[in-house]
Amino acid sequence: MFIQKNFVILHSIRQIFLTMKKFFVCTLWSLLVAAVLTAALGFYAISEGWIGYMPPIEDLQNPINRFATQIISADGKVMGTWNYNRENRIMVDYSQLSPSLIQALVATEDVRFYEHSGIDFYALGRAVVKRGIFGQKSAGGGSTITQQLAKQLYSETAHSVMERALQKPIEWVIAVKLERNYTKDEIIAMYLNYFDFLHNAVGIKTAANTYFSKEPKDLTPTESAMLIGLCKNPSFYNPVRHPERAVERRNVVLHQMLKAGYLNESDYEMYAAEPLNLKFHVADHKDGIAAYFRDFLRRYMTAKKPDKDDYPSWGMVRYHIDSINWETDPLYGWCNKNYKKNGDPYSIYTDGLKVFTTVDSKMQAYAEQAMREHVVNFLQPAFNKENKGHANAPYSGSLSQDQLNKILMRSVRQCERYRVLKEQGASEEEIMRSFRTKTEMSVFTYHGEIDTIMTPLDSIRYYKSFLRSGMMSICPQNGHVKAYVGGLDFMHFAYDMVMDGRRQVGSTIKPFLYSLAMENGFSPCDVAPNVQQTYMVAGHPWTPRNGSHSRYGEMVTLKWGLQQSNNWISAYLMSKLSPQAFVTLLHAYGIRNPEIHPSMSLCLGPCDITVGEMVSAYTAFVNHGIRAAHMFVTRIEDSEGNVVAQFQPRMNEVISDESANKMLYMLKAVVDGGTASRLRYKYNLKGEIAGKTGTTNNNSDAWFMGLTPTLVTGVWVGGDDRDIHFDSMTIGQGAAMALPVFAYYMKRVYNDSRLGYNENAMFDIPEGYNPCAYDESGLKDVEGGEDIEEVFE
Repeated sequence: MFIQKNFVILHSIRQIFLTMKKFFVCTLWSLLVAAVLTAALGFYAISEGWIGYMPPIEDLQNPINRFATQIISADGKVMGTWNYNRENRIMVDYSQLSPSLIQALVATEDVRFYEHSGIDFYALGRAVVKRGIFGQKSAGGGSTITQQLAKQLYSETAHSVMERALQKPIEWVIAVKLERNYTKDEIIAMYLNYFDFLHNAVGIKTAANTYFSKEPKDLTPTESAMLIGLCKNPSFYNPVRHPERAVERRNVVLHQMLKAGYLNESDYEMYAAEPLNLKFHVADHKDGIAAYFRDFLRRYMTAKKPDKDDYPSWGMVRYHIDSINWETDPLYGWCNKNYKKNGDPYSIYTDGLKVFTTVDSKMQAYAEQAMREHVVNFLQPAFNKENKGHANAPYSGSLSQDQLNKILMRSVRQCERYRVLKEQGASEEEIMRSFRTKTEMSVFTYHGEIDTIMTPLDSIRYYKSFLRSGMMSICPQNGHVKAYVGGLDFMHFAYDMVMDGRRQVGSTIKPFLYSLAMENGFSPCDVAPNVQQTYMVAGHPWTPRNGSHSRYGEMVTLKWGLQQSNNWISAYLMSKLSPQAFVTLLHAYGIRNPEIHPSMSLCLGPCDITVGEMVSAYTAFVNHGIRAAHMFVTRIEDSEGNVVAQFQPRMNEVISDESANKMLYMLKAVVDGGTASRLRYKYNLKGEIAGKTGTTNNNSDAWFMGLTPTLVTGVWVGGDDRDIHFDSMTIGQGAAMALPVFAYYMKRVYNDSRLGYNENAMFDIPEGYNPCAYDESGLKDVEGGEDIEEVFE
């Protein structure tokens, strides 16, 4: 009975167990089937874009569309790149990669790369078991090169483990699709083109240049191993900050290459013993030649349609000029006027464009060298010497303490430090206490930055002590800008003094006035009284002054008046002409400042004009009265080499051919015996040259406009503020501050036969041209005399 009872119990237990086993088996199979179906459905949903982000097929067929635009010179040199968020990528093909670079990448990141189709299930399983279950962090990851590429292309930065876990399946699907659309070689090239190697080196081309000053195809096995070593953790293995770690990681990569059969034992030992041998240089869009030009062009092409509400009350001149540019210049705002096939506007940061400019890299280098030779090596030391020991330095000693304080406070309020303190709620007293408290800082010098201790207020005065400059050289026949120097150091003085900075032009405005006179029937050899006169202007007397009394009281020719930059002759001409007609003519010359108002004093150049506007305006004198607008770009190509934009010269007739010839006749005399004669006797420039010097009150602005048959060049030099200037007229005038830059530049241009500029070229005017109907004997008695510029009043 007892045994029978126990048997029944055991049988029941067995039945229960079998039932439960069957239930559990069914449940497990159900769960497995459900998991498989869920996974399949999930991957299908991912593939269709229902879950997460799945890029459209056209993006997968062209995934790397975010790389730097190249700015290319007229002679085919890449002058620099434009990048977004400091990305500085330039694409290279697989054929341009060093074999050791490819071997290092495959051996280290994905040794079965050529055997899988985007997902390496063996590596994935190993990673799950060793890293996930046993916690072995050194067991290696499961991501293939293709998965890593998918992550770089389409995954945002994950902010949690869960978020990263959800990204993984999406990357698997993208990786499989990438493998379907691309060869293995193309995937490797894309991976290396997209990876961020730190220090603004995005992509292997920039990285090779940044760390080793090489092209990717020239990298050695040790250099390749170091760069591939960064793929694990660029910050941790940063060779600049942590060279020991970088060497250790590089040798790990070399060992992986040994294991994969890419290196033999002796090569491995030899390479592993080598030092890093870095030739480090941070690549930046501000580096390279023509930094000001490239930055201007970037802003110019990406400009939006001007909206008056977006401009401050003091920016109406800018709004006026931008509005004209938007309507008349196809290059201005080009990115927001033109659209890609998908309907999106072009981006210079992400579309990999090639912008072919008119700037010649050699001429640009010569212009920068000329500016540095004169301003940095001569003018700046002279200015520092003149200011040594002066309480107001670098400002004029004629300023009162109250005037100086007001100027400095204006600069203080423009500082980032002031803005931050103001936003933090600091009072004016607290802010000024901060500006008067000494602190450690690095400051700029022309020999490199130095560490020092000074107050922020003193640092303002220190930076104000550096002279500023601007220069543009243009072909008068088509407007091609050949050289563009907006300043001496873009990193520290980014304000562009070619197209942005407006300064008083002084006597360089006089040729425009004289051209108006020629249009109204005057001749270069018409005579005028060389005497001081008083004119009634709006009911008030105006008596211009002149710096020289040479030939006072005589009747002198207009040619002589322009040659000597005589203010009295200019005022006399203005009295015979219409100030309103003069303003209209200035606008026809391309001078767009709407705040230039008709007045008698306008003849002496008190108005603010850019170097760029002046250079473009002066092209009319060389080009038969036809002004050539600036032409910065000839064409733009997309990332596939298709031409998406072409640009043509923009010209307008300003004065007649005969008037232009008369102007050249007079402007040549400025060089041959006038205020610019030192071009001949000091700098020994030969051939035909015309020009005009300019100096404003107190030597605040120094100008020179130089014309040759094939180039028109403008140079401005001055202080950041108008109260920063040389006190001495001898060195502060245009002939001493600006003219030498032109001389040094032209000598370099003429000495380079590759450029094709001939010093013996002639202006395109009739041979033996002389607009005077009578003998000019006795009118050149000043040749070789002092070339002192007459400042305006």
